[in-house]
Amino acid sequence: MLSLLYQEGPSTKGIFRRSGSAKTFKELKEKLDSGTEVDLACESIFVTASLFKDFLRNIPGSILSSQLCDKWVSVLDQGNNEEKIKSIQRLIEQLPRANVVLLRYIFGVLHGIEMRSEENQMNAFNLAICIAPSLLWPPVSSTPDIEGEFIKKISSLVQFLIENCCRIFGDEITSLFGEI
Repeated sequence: MLSLLYQEGPSTKGIFRRSGSAKTFKELKEKLDSGTEVDLACESIFVTASLFKDFLRNIPGSILSSQLCDKWVSVLDQGNNEEKIKSIQRLIEQLPRANVVLLRYIFGVLHGIEMRSEENQMNAFNLAICIAPSLLWPPVSSTPDIEGEFIKKISSLVQFLIENCCRIFGDEITSLFGEI
C-alpha cells in the first residue's frame, strides 16, 4: 500500500482527502483480513489510501502509542523547533521498533506527497488533517469538544512532523522506496 501511495500519491489530487468506492473498500478489506492475495495496483488509489488509514486506525493503542498521548500533545508547547524535534526524537525512541519503521515509511510517503502539493493540493496542513486521527488517539474516550480539541493538536503535531521529517527521521527518508 505504501509503495503504491508513494508512486501515485504525489500526482493524485486530494489523496487521503477523497475516499474511494465504499463497496470496493469493504470487499478488499474482507479479502485482506482473510489473508487473500489482493492486487491493489488494479484498484483506485483512493481505495488504497482509505484501506491504509483503516489499517492505521486498527493498530492497537495507535502507532504513536496512546500511552504517550499526553507527551505527544504537549510537544508543540515546548520552546523552539530544535527543542521540539529533540522531544519528538525522544518519544520515537520509546516506541516499539516496528512502529518506528512504519512511521519512517509513512512520513517518507507524506513528504513525497507534500513536495508536490502544487499539483495534488495536499500540503502538510491538509495531509495532517486527513491522516492525524489515524496516527494517535487518547487512551480513553472523551466528550466531542475535548476530542475536537485533541484532533486539532494532533493535526498540528503531524503537520510539524511532515514539515520536519528529514530532520526528525534523517535525510534517507526521501530514498526509502528507492527507484520505484
